[in-house]
Amino acid sequence: MANAEYGSGLNLDAMVVPVRAATVYAAHENSLYLPGAIVPKIEVPSGSASAQVPLMGSVTATTLTSEGAGGSGNPQDFETVLPTDTKKTINLSLHAARTVLRDLGGIDVNDMGRIMGNAIATAVDKEITSKMVDMNRQEIAGAAPQAIALSDIFTAVGAIRGAGEGGKLYGIVSTNQYANLLSAIGSNAFAGGEFQNTAMRNGFFGNIAGVECYVSSYLNNTVLGTTLNPAMAIFSQDSMRMAAQGGVNVEVARRPEAVGFDVVASMAQGAILVDAARSVLIVDAS
Repeated sequence: MANAEYGSGLNLDAMVVPVRAATVYAAHENSLYLPGAIVPKIEVPSGSASAQVPLMGSVTATTLTSEGAGGSGNPQDFETVLPTDTKKTINLSLHAARTVLRDLGGIDVNDMGRIMGNAIATAVDKEITSKMVDMNRQEIAGAAPQAIALSDIFTAVGAIRGAGEGGKLYGIVSTNQYANLLSAIGSNAFAGGEFQNTAMRNGFFGNIAGVECYVSSYLNNTVLGTTLNPAMAIFSQDSMRMAAQGGVNVEVARRPEAVGFDVVASMAQGAILVDAARSVLIVDAS
C-alpha cells in the first residue's frame, strides 16, 4: 500500500500516557448544522444520490360575495387555481476521513474515531456555509474599516420580512465581526438591560430583532471563495436545505497487514440555497 502514514506509539506519543480522559484534540466537537434545527435536513434513502426540493409559488384566494359568484360551469363552485411549481436538486457528496493505528502503544481507537468523526462534522459545516455566498448581499453601513452594527441587522431583517418571510430567522456571525457586535451590545444604548447582561455574561447573543444568533469560524472568504469579507448571514429555515444519507458513520476494522486498526469516518451529504429572497449576507467589501 502506497500510504505509509500509520499511527502508533512511535509517532503519536502525545496520545500515549498512563491515564487520561477522553479528549478531542484539534477538532471541532460540535456542528451547527448536523442536528437539522438551523438548516432542515432531508433524508435520502439508499439507492439515490440526490434529493429534490419543490419550490411552490403562491396563489390568490377568491373572495365570495354572493351565492351566485361561482365559476361559469357551476354557480355553486368557484374557480380552481394551482400554484406554479419548480424544483431544485441537492446532489450528495461523500465526506470521508481515515487513519490507521498500529497496536504499538495501545492508542484508544475510540478517541481517534471521535477525531475522524469531528472532521466530517467540520466538512458538513463548511459545505453548508459555502452555499451562503449566493444570498442577497448587503454592505455594512459607514466608512472603512467597517464594523457590523445592530442597525445592519435591523436592515437585513427588514429586507427579509419585506420579501414575505414571517418565520423564525437565524444569524451566523463571523469570528472577525463577533467582537464588534458584542461591543455594540455593550454600548450605553443597552446599559442595564437584561439583553446586555446576558450577552456580557456568557457571550450568547440571544435573539436580536427576532434573529437567533450563533458564531461560526467557517463564515470567511476561504470557505465562501470570495473577497467579500462576510460579517453575518441571516436567513430563514426555508432559505436553505441539507440532504443526507444517514448520519456520520465511524467504522473501526482490523487491518492485520498494518498490525493495527483502520479508523474511517464518512457521511454522504449535500446542501443548497433554495430561496435567496429569504436570506441576507452582510459583507464588508471595503
